[in-house]
Amino acid sequence: MPAAPRERSVFLALLPWPERVRVARALRTETVGGLVLLAAAVVALAWANTPISGTYEQIRDAHFGIPALGLDLSVEHWTADGLLAVFFLVAGIELKRELVVGELRTPATAALPVVAALCGMAVPAALYLATTGLGGGRAQGWAVPMATDIAFALAVLAVLSTHLPSALRAFLLTLAVVDDLGAILVIAVFFTADLNPAALGGAVAGLVLFYLLQRYRVRGWWWYVPLGLAIWALMYNGGVHATVAGVAMGLILRTTRDQGEKASPGERTEHLLRPVSAGVAVPLFALFAAGVAISAASLGEVFTRPEPLGVVLGLVVGKTVGIFAGTYLAARFTRARLNPDLAWADVLAVAVLAGIGFTVALLIGELAFPDPADAEHIKAAVLIGSLIAAAVAALLVKRRNGIYRRLWEAETLDEDADGLPDIYQQTDRRNRGTAGDS
Repeated sequence: MPAAPRERSVFLALLPWPERVRVARALRTETVGGLVLLAAAVVALAWANTPISGTYEQIRDAHFGIPALGLDLSVEHWTADGLLAVFFLVAGIELKRELVVGELRTPATAALPVVAALCGMAVPAALYLATTGLGGGRAQGWAVPMATDIAFALAVLAVLSTHLPSALRAFLLTLAVVDDLGAILVIAVFFTADLNPAALGGAVAGLVLFYLLQRYRVRGWWWYVPLGLAIWALMYNGGVHATVAGVAMGLILRTTRDQGEKASPGERTEHLLRPVSAGVAVPLFALFAAGVAISAASLGEVFTRPEPLGVVLGLVVGKTVGIFAGTYLAARFTRARLNPDLAWADVLAVAVLAGIGFTVALLIGELAFPDPADAEHIKAAVLIGSLIAAAVAALLVKRRNGIYRRLWEAETLDEDADGLPDIYQQTDRRNRGTAGDS
């Protein structure tokens, strides 16, 4: 008797209720943070292009810290190396959760978003290298257009007042999580200089102690906060970008609950730090990283010099082509079928939206181009590329927003007011009926 054909999985299907609640909670915070981020970027641009731009530079370049510990940094570097470590700590927790209990926990469910994200990193980098190679530019900025800024993307959706279905938002979030991992690996491997083995060894020893405290269920912030600060300082002095410490600690934190535990250490930490990351850390970084002097000449150089042009093309074209092609090919090879309520045009809209590469792209741009004059051109390219991607995505999303509104209303309808949308009760009844027939 021939074996029954394997049932095809549904891509962008209705999220399970617990997953949807978690995604909605995370995205709500990121959306608010994204709006603050947008405001910070606008303030930075306005400040840097007014007669008082000198005060912006004075504050940005002002140094403070503890020189004896090797921590005498400028305000700009405190936000990039210090505050963004909080952002990457939250990203590490999110990635750990995805790997343990989320979409990335099994190869079957992880294949499609991971392939899409990897293609969304590889194609922009390749396009940048092709652009600089043909134009006689420098290849060192290949990693700048690789990352997606989830907060900025969600802020665009919030400004548009769209009703993007939860499955598409979750897919965008998963892409951003894998992007963040790729970015931190790139930073750790390609942007390390003057390694200090003693300090780096101390950071590794601190991470081992951090793991043991988690392994033996030791509780109390008074253990983890001083240890985390020490790991961060040692990582910075070890020559590895300090944000690596954040993502490493995030990956170590336990994200599964013990019996009788209301929330895991990862959940508690994420709950406390996500608002700080989205509402304070990232906007402050943007405030002191996005202040670019804009003129007709500088804008012209973005499209005539190979390095900034490669960044713009990587974000706008590379991200779109990479994510869309990767998603389509992965769906074909994994026999996944697209949710019949959606179309490939919706995947294209998300792929374009992922071209908004603000925060991490600015960070990598600063690392790749230490010369301030070069860094200014790359920052301008990141801003222009992200704005173009946002504008194109806005057109695509608004064009389909009527369909999204109907799906959103169906997903949220709760006529019996029991707190659980009716669509989940209908799905549960269908599943029970199918089980009874078998």
